[in-house]
Amino acid sequence: MSELTLYPLFFKPTYQYQLWGGRRLAHLLTEPLPEGPVGEAWLLSDRDDHASIVTEGLYAGYTLTQLFNQYPESIMGRLAGQFDRFPLLLKFLDAKEVLSVQVHPSDEQTQYIPKGDTGKTEAWVVLETGEKALIYAGLKKGTDEADVRKALDEHKVADYLHSFTPKPGDGVFIHSGAVHTLADVVVFEVQENSDTTYRLYDWDRIDAKTGKPRELDIDKAIACIDFSLTDIGPVKPDAVETMQVVREELFNDEHFIVWRLNTDKQFTVGAEDLLRILVCIDGKGDIAFDGTNYGIKKGDVVLLPAELGVMDCIPQGKINLLEIAIPES
Repeated sequence: MSELTLYPLFFKPTYQYQLWGGRRLAHLLTEPLPEGPVGEAWLLSDRDDHASIVTEGLYAGYTLTQLFNQYPESIMGRLAGQFDRFPLLLKFLDAKEVLSVQVHPSDEQTQYIPKGDTGKTEAWVVLETGEKALIYAGLKKGTDEADVRKALDEHKVADYLHSFTPKPGDGVFIHSGAVHTLADVVVFEVQENSDTTYRLYDWDRIDAKTGKPRELDIDKAIACIDFSLTDIGPVKPDAVETMQVVREELFNDEHFIVWRLNTDKQFTVGAEDLLRILVCIDGKGDIAFDGTNYGIKKGDVVLLPAELGVMDCIPQGKINLLEIAIPES
């Protein structure tokens, strides 16, 4: 682009039916929920079937896919040309019931990844918990393939999964190859832009829509398990800025970095020539850019194109905000 015309970009969420979903995403988002159990809200997506749509300003109606393809340098800055599509997928999940026990392949396990997709490393930030909240993350130490196959035959898979009771604010990192699932929680999820999931076990339940059990991918799931990933618990955040505002680093992986800011004091977001994404978990405030204040509230996801640089975030009261970066390789 010959001159700067981009601005902080807001997107409309896309809801997804899931038999394990509930209605708690209404606590987070102002977009009305459709009928039935809603398990996911896709917040920022460059997928062929569900591309996120800009809601405001000059580019209202544009998809993330269009912007990424038309203005790669403006959107991605120094990372332009490194990715065929936007590399992250962001969601809110409402797991009213337990999800299937799942495994995702790594980027290197290309034989288990459909053409055009990638492996899938992801991370969760727990937003809300119910009375039966539970996260399964990794196998118990010493579990091998024979144990997993025996557990499947005996319908005792949970006996071999490490689990813990989460609390709001917990961050959980799920590397590709880790066996995992969750129940009775609402979480924010950041992941590689992939939809490749292999179901290992689905608790012997029936999908009310079809009257049948959901399809399992036992052999592929087992092939993708990293048996060294055991006893995964919440991460310990690192405080990386302790002057007026504490910026906690929750995750720092080759695919994404996530910081959390929970403050009533003004702070900066964005970076010179690098893209940033903001996710407002609670509260509200303003993003000040080029003489205009862009209001941000609970549930909003905002893409800050790389060419915008650094700007101020001005809380109105206390704000709980996640800032997400794509690392430089």
